[in-house]
Amino acid sequence: MSLLPTLSERISRARADLRMGLAVGIDGWLVAAIETLRPERLTALREMGSIVVAITARRAETLKIQIYDGDLARIEAPAGMDLGWLRAVADPSSDLMTPMKGPFHPLRGGDTTAHMAAIALAKSAQLLPAVVMVRAEAPAELARLSASPLLETLAAESVMYPVAAARLPLESSERSRLHIFRPKDGAAEHYAVEIGDPPRDSAPLVRLHSACFTGDVLGSLKCDCGPQLHTALARMGEVGEGVLLYLNQEGRGIGLANKMRAYALQNQGFDTVEANHRLGFEDDERDFRIGAGLLREMGFSRVRLMTNNPRKVTMLATHGIEVVERVPLVLPTNRFNRAYLATKAAKSGHIL
Repeated sequence: MSLLPTLSERISRARADLRMGLAVGIDGWLVAAIETLRPERLTALREMGSIVVAITARRAETLKIQIYDGDLARIEAPAGMDLGWLRAVADPSSDLMTPMKGPFHPLRGGDTTAHMAAIALAKSAQLLPAVVMVRAEAPAELARLSASPLLETLAAESVMYPVAAARLPLESSERSRLHIFRPKDGAAEHYAVEIGDPPRDSAPLVRLHSACFTGDVLGSLKCDCGPQLHTALARMGEVGEGVLLYLNQEGRGIGLANKMRAYALQNQGFDTVEANHRLGFEDDERDFRIGAGLLREMGFSRVRLMTNNPRKVTMLATHGIEVVERVPLVLPTNRFNRAYLATKAAKSGHIL
């Protein structure tokens, strides 16, 4: 058996390095995340060559930058730029206070595979999807990756394996069991709460619930996550069986820090989708294939899905899980989440 890291393990290392402010190598480019970049490392990168800034098309649209590269935009960094300028390009928190950041000089032509891979890696690290890149070979001490295999691996469905399980009596049902699953790519673990002992050939009530620290734990009134979580568990307890999958995809997959950035933008008057776009993300960055994989691992192939989101139904159906019924989970609104729920219905297709 080789002691050398696999591609997934090298990607996991590179993800952690970006979060710590280290650069990584991708196909002859040195790449660093703007969010975690430190001044001394920016200076070192500038000494190695001309800096290119890569951002998503969503962020470029907000900054009124011409997009030539499909889902991303490349900008030639001006000679006098500093870390403050880079952060202003990456982070929309000050957009309204300093709306004029240009003039920008977008680049066009040439291969952008490495740039796309760099953005995808930053997203997978739950950092702002904005990076600086310098055409230079990475020193041997830094993580080095090839762009195309990196993109293919990040786009692939995560392979889960069970780690532990134990009985856990809950308020909703004393006959409950908590299962812990760990992805082989080193990403976040996910959980399954099994209520009762649903037969594997049945179609139990199932809820795919994305982690929401603010709603599930703190009782935030800005969303309906906490009430949905507890209502789903209560209904499963009433019927005596069910499975709640708790997926660690906070903030529609962008992470808690970026979710708080989105909340700050919402306080400026933007809705949920607009805030995500200003940050450089898509409407929803979650991967519901994870839910299908967990259900298959647990032995289920048919479910009654508790959701208002048709996308979840489609994703399960196209990944080997038959949804025999969509069970609505509509709850009362309040003055803090009314606009949020209206946006979910109007822009994200939720049935409310």
